[in-house]
Amino acid sequence: MYNAANFRDFLNNVTETMEREKDYLCELDRKLGDGDHGVTMSIGWQAIKKELAQQEELDCSKLAVLAGKTFLEAVGSSVGPLYATGFLRGAKVIKGKETLSDADLTAFWLAFMGGVKERGQAEVGDKTMIDTLEPARIALEHAFLETGNFEEAFRVAVVAAEAGMISTIDLLSKRGRSSRLGDRSLGNQDPGATSAYLILMDFLVSLPERVLD
Repeated sequence: MYNAANFRDFLNNVTETMEREKDYLCELDRKLGDGDHGVTMSIGWQAIKKELAQQEELDCSKLAVLAGKTFLEAVGSSVGPLYATGFLRGAKVIKGKETLSDADLTAFWLAFMGGVKERGQAEVGDKTMIDTLEPARIALEHAFLETGNFEEAFRVAVVAAEAGMISTIDLLSKRGRSSRLGDRSLGNQDPGATSAYLILMDFLVSLPERVLD
């Protein structure tokens, strides 16, 4: 079973990843936008880490709420409400649970990724984080229905997420500042799609050896 300690590990791991990849994400963003995506993600996740250190042990739902609200308060850019919505939607479907089964974990991530898409109103092909998250959501849903095993299904989802992230290289940007670039946005990987993939990958690698009952 997956518990609050595991969820804390995941959140802290993402913080380390965003710090490590900050310059890379900024480099990607300089080709398409303001060049500050790595800094933005670092600020948001560092705030989550700081808040976690000040809190007593919480259940997974409360940790997700904490992550979402803290990220939103720390990050003023458009990505703040997107990830906040994802965490809050995910928290709602696991409310009151101290441990999470495979079905709970699947429900959390389906709600998380669906919430981000609904809030952002972007579609696959717009060259955004949705090009990572929506293929992952669909793959997770289908794979879990087939296997009933969260880890196996999430691995399939991460593969789909990576393919979606890479696909943004050949897409025209249709959202935000980068949409003004027109053809010049071609050939560059979207930074938001990249950071979204890193988050999913961190969750996969932070899973305990056995999630099943």
